[in-house]
Amino acid sequence: MDSSDFSGFCSSRSSVREYDDVPLTGEDIGYILSCASTAPSAGNLEAWDVVVITEEETRRALAEAAFSQDHVEHAPVIFVVCSNYVRSMSRYGERGILYGLEDATIACTYMMLAAHARNLHSCWTGAFDDDEVREILSLPQHIRPVSLLAVGKGHPPAQHTERMGIGEHVHREIW
Repeated sequence: MDSSDFSGFCSSRSSVREYDDVPLTGEDIGYILSCASTAPSAGNLEAWDVVVITEEETRRALAEAAFSQDHVEHAPVIFVVCSNYVRSMSRYGERGILYGLEDATIACTYMMLAAHARNLHSCWTGAFDDDEVREILSLPQHIRPVSLLAVGKGHPPAQHTERMGIGEHVHREIW
């Protein structure tokens, strides 16, 4: 893949909130998880974990915890990507909390791109009640849920949302 192919690949991905009722294969799930495991991480400590959710009842509970966002219930798989910041705090102290969050977000980004490479659709959901998700999944206290990544065969929006120009984000040397 050359740079123009990669740019087109990235720009063709979009958040999808409508999914067909078709389960993902074990191969698809494995591919997405193996791609996540290649993500860079602070000190190579990989301070992230993921809970793979396929059960309808759990997806429904997570959708409620996500303030009734229906796509969380209707996607065939939800990857709950979590920060395991104790791993990074063991080396970096308090700063390790930030590194754990960064590791989890990078891993989740790789998962979204892996799903896209498999012609699947995804939606990163960050709006949810942490404590409810923690309770639903019996997460230990040192684990922080960072994202609910819905993945499946879906229906992309008719047109991509408009993006800010790169000049709106970039500052050279100083702000």
